[in-house]
Amino acid sequence: MGKPPNLYSFRSVAELAPSLRTYVLNQQKAAFEHHNTFRVAVSGGSLPKTLAQALLAPSDGSPGDSVDFTKWQIFFADERCVPLDHEDSNYKLLKEELLDKIPEKMGKPNVWPIDEEYLDDVQEMADQYEKNIVSVFAARDSVKLPLFDLLLLGCGPDGHTCSLFPDHPLLRETDAWVLSISDSPKPPPRRITLSLPVVIAGTKIAFVTTGGGKKDVMKKIFESEEGRGLPCGLINEGGGDKVSWFTDDSAVEGVSFPRRGSLM
Repeated sequence: MGKPPNLYSFRSVAELAPSLRTYVLNQQKAAFEHHNTFRVAVSGGSLPKTLAQALLAPSDGSPGDSVDFTKWQIFFADERCVPLDHEDSNYKLLKEELLDKIPEKMGKPNVWPIDEEYLDDVQEMADQYEKNIVSVFAARDSVKLPLFDLLLLGCGPDGHTCSLFPDHPLLRETDAWVLSISDSPKPPPRRITLSLPVVIAGTKIAFVTTGGGKKDVMKKIFESEEGRGLPCGLINEGGGDKVSWFTDDSAVEGVSFPRRGSLM
């Protein structure tokens, strides 16, 4: 690994949200300047709620402090093979926490959910979702990996992220962009997920991780050889300073890794 990842820690989620907003809007600006669209992949868990706190806050009126959702392309870093209105659906979670609450003046993003037609065939669902990504990024044979402008991820207590789990064979996949998993250690068992190379290839990668229940795995990820082999640790190693962690203080209690100040 070259430069290490960035670790930002805040007293509370309320204090974290403004810096996460600044970070996301900085990436939005860079993406608009580069190709006039903002291609984002998001996970589920507590992330959509925190993201809504960050992005739906009133603008402070300064240049660059406004979200233009009309140019956003939102994909799912992973998704459960359930109907879109199911309680386990990451799409449902994002829709309820963020998408349904976007004011009209901010515009509406283009969102890419899974196709419910393939709920009974998890591999076909992964293949179809990869085709969606191809349609936005480029022809599959002309681009080795899609380059998301930003991936917004969570970290599980076991160090998993997306639906990439510790010691799982999917971590060794190098070619496919979207993978299927039928034996997830965390229910529901059938899911699709971006591959590790796709995540690491992202222009910027942000983890949003809060709560005292994460301090043990955070200590492991940032301080131990074992932790560097966990999915989140592998992304730290592969992404280096492209990776930023936004945490509250309780999630990094006892973690001896240098913290950065606010982005505000």
